[in-house]
Amino acid sequence: MVNPTVQHSNHHLLTNQTFKPKQELLKLKRLRTYLKNINKPAVKTIQSSDGDLIDCVLSHLQPAFDHPHLKGMKPLEPPTRPKANESTEIRSYQLWTVSGESCPEGTVPIRRTTEKDVMRASTLQRFGRKIIRGVRRETMSNDHEHAIAFVNGEEYYGAKASISVWTPKVTDQYEFSLSQLWIISGTFGDDLNTIEAGWQVSPELYGDIYPRFFTYWTSDAYQTTGCYNLLCSGFVQTNSRIAMGAAISPTSSTDGSQLDIGIMIWKDPKHGNWWLELGSGQLVGYWPSFLFSHLQEHASMIQFGGEIVNSRSSMQGFHTSTQMGSGHFADEGFGKASYFRNLQVVDWDNNLVPLSNLHLLADHPNCYDIKAGKNNVWGDYFYYGGPGRNSKCP
Repeated sequence: MVNPTVQHSNHHLLTNQTFKPKQELLKLKRLRTYLKNINKPAVKTIQSSDGDLIDCVLSHLQPAFDHPHLKGMKPLEPPTRPKANESTEIRSYQLWTVSGESCPEGTVPIRRTTEKDVMRASTLQRFGRKIIRGVRRETMSNDHEHAIAFVNGEEYYGAKASISVWTPKVTDQYEFSLSQLWIISGTFGDDLNTIEAGWQVSPELYGDIYPRFFTYWTSDAYQTTGCYNLLCSGFVQTNSRIAMGAAISPTSSTDGSQLDIGIMIWKDPKHGNWWLELGSGQLVGYWPSFLFSHLQEHASMIQFGGEIVNSRSSMQGFHTSTQMGSGHFADEGFGKASYFRNLQVVDWDNNLVPLSNLHLLADHPNCYDIKAGKNNVWGDYFYYGGPGRNSKCP
């Protein structure tokens, strides 16, 4: 289902092009040059039922290899996984694979970026980027609101969690709702380094309301470096079955089946790069360590949880109805509230270990809250989320 405000917005942009023909032509030329750079030649294209086009691109031609430090290189071999007692299984979580189509070995599936995608962003520079910071730093953040669990005070070499996937309502084109884990280092000033992965609903970025698997990175507090998915040079994809930014299917339903995805990010002890795994045993790719300053060493904080953008309060004086997680509060528990389970971190010796000293933080607990627990099956876990605007969150 396409968000009607998205269509209206595109129409508005197109009709505006007649007012300043020279400027608009230049803008269109820049946009097309950008698309030509970001959309690489495909050996095969797969049409997904949600409207996405998935291009199978030779792995050495993916956007990462436009980076001066990676030109002419090939993706690295798989690293040593952190030690833990578990089996590996290969499962498909993505809508584009439902038809049975797949990308050939030696290629990586990349969601094609369209003119419409870019035109939904306010500027070309903003496209594919979290312009306003996306990390929780003090009690009153501006229009980004969080309900998170975090650990700090030690050296961390990775983290792992299983995250339940929902389709939260996002009520404004320029808002989003996401659930992710953050690997963080540096101060919360201009030198902040983060690596992020999870699922998000973002009408601005994708033009629809599907929850989508995503990644993000920055080495300067979201200022000039980094991007979502493969929308700039950085992340090197090694998997031919997972597409960044593609819709996740199936998803959880209230009092029905609960679907969660496992995400692990860890630092390869041999080469120092940060690797990403989806599910149990599916390596997706890696962030080369040279992209970062502080994260070349280790992380100093790990965050797990939800984030939304609330653009209503400043503009219209009331809170957004954009939902976080499932749209239900943490107290409502299994089958209703969204959760993170089996939270773990990776230590200096590449072992997955339980958390020590887990902290909880909700910016606006009347809008979105969080509640943690521990048991033998789920280890460290928490429920989180909420509906946004309600009688206690006006």
